[in-house]
Amino acid sequence: MHPRTLTAGLGLKPQHYGEALQCCAPGLWWEVHPENYLAEGGPRLAWLDAIRDRHPVALHGVSLSLAADAPPDAVHLARLAALARRVEPALVSEHLAWSTWRGQYLPDLLPFPRTGAALRRIADNIAIAQDALARPIAIENPSHYLHIDGHDWAETDFLAELVRRTGCHLLLDVNNVHVSAQNLGFCARSYLEAFPLAAVAEIHLAGHHADPVHGTALLIDSHDAPVAPAVWALYAQAIARTGPVPTLIERDDQLPAFDVLLDERDQAHRLLTAVLPAEAACS
Repeated sequence: MHPRTLTAGLGLKPQHYGEALQCCAPGLWWEVHPENYLAEGGPRLAWLDAIRDRHPVALHGVSLSLAADAPPDAVHLARLAALARRVEPALVSEHLAWSTWRGQYLPDLLPFPRTGAALRRIADNIAIAQDALARPIAIENPSHYLHIDGHDWAETDFLAELVRRTGCHLLLDVNNVHVSAQNLGFCARSYLEAFPLAAVAEIHLAGHHADPVHGTALLIDSHDAPVAPAVWALYAQAIARTGPVPTLIERDDQLPAFDVLLDERDQAHRLLTAVLPAEAACS
């Protein structure tokens, strides 16, 4: 299925496998972290195969460490490519971040100064990943929690230049935009105006919460709450310009009942279908 025929999706969680398999909501698709499925067999991979037989699936990686000081791990990349051949994902995405440095792995998605050297290194690493996967990948804008010195590029320009150099796509995480704007003190709507929206192949929506010590002065991209009204408003601004783009509701903690998640997904589906061209909406 071509990505542009998808509407709104959900992250596939083991707690919801049975309901996910049977759900027939229009335009529905499922996203998984491939790191949870890099096995040669077993029940988890069998569940993913069963889901893929009935629904489109996307792979959202968290460990290629594209901003690190070395190329992506060759063994990990080969396993990821094998999984992609197996499930034929509608979309593959990764983060604009690093998690490995000089042989050490850190379980986080970490920031970096947007310098010319970083741009060249990340572009090279994206090219390596795309060659191994034989497809473009979508790069996600990060969430930010503190100011970092040494940036030579605005983030939107940096992302646009990665697209120009590598042919990659972008994943626009609207919650990350809202969280980062609050934490760093910039205008989220202006950021979206500058974002290279023509390259966006996927959008993420998620919940966040205020830091228990600093309150709303520091928002945490926690994926443990419903999408906030301010994020829905930014999303409407984005898709008014992009048109319908496959959109994921991310929920990774404090999981509610399946029907609650599906209701939130249906809200995104309705917004997407409202911006469909008239002939597509009637088909």
